[in-house]
Amino acid sequence: MRRSVHFRFVEEIASVLSEQYGDYAHGNKTNPLSELLFILCSLQTNEGLYRSTFSSLRRKFPTFQILADASEDEIADAIAHGGLSRQKARTIRQIMARLSHDFGAPTLAPLRAMNDAECEVYLTGLPGVGKKTARCVMMYSMGRDVFPVDSNCWRVCRRVGWVRPTRPDKSCSPRDMNRVQSGIPPNLRFSMHVNLVSHGRACCLPMAPRCETCCIQQYCRTGKIKLGRTLGKFSGYALGQVSRLARARNP
Repeated sequence: MRRSVHFRFVEEIASVLSEQYGDYAHGNKTNPLSELLFILCSLQTNEGLYRSTFSSLRRKFPTFQILADASEDEIADAIAHGGLSRQKARTIRQIMARLSHDFGAPTLAPLRAMNDAECEVYLTGLPGVGKKTARCVMMYSMGRDVFPVDSNCWRVCRRVGWVRPTRPDKSCSPRDMNRVQSGIPPNLRFSMHVNLVSHGRACCLPMAPRCETCCIQQYCRTGKIKLGRTLGKFSGYALGQVSRLARARNP
């Protein structure tokens, strides 16, 4: 069996990020089905909006059985302000029907008796559920040592230099997700995930990363390159100023 190799400086980065962000769990849920619905509400939606969308869904349908009995139109109406309401409502409706068929009730409780591989296979077999969503459910609500790779995690991992994308468009493929997970020790996966999400939102932004104030810049390949270029430009400017002053004094 091939031995997994952990990423360089992974323990140091995990420690710094944990101190900086405090392992904040981002409002995720302890009930697996609540967590799945929470993640579905968050797709392609900003944090403030998806939180209110989930709250609206739960207010209108206070039990899972009431939600399972609701029509697609009723679900879409409850989450309309969160965007993609028709698509999300259809997915929710299909998932609730599948769970009711498989387990006799709209629940994910039986997954607690499954191992990690079985859980992931079942969850990714549900409509609209990919590897990232499945691992979010497993990590946040079932305490499994898995590592979901969202856009923030993927961006930081690439910039630090841990992974290179295998897809031409540089998006994270299922294979890439497995590579990232295998590079992070199981005992660090929860902390690393939640803190990379925080770091991606606060500092390692998509278009204008704040490398100058980054708490892990000493470990980051991209940050070192960017700061080196900035320092080089500054040094060139300073040397130019010195040269101009010298010429002015000695015409």
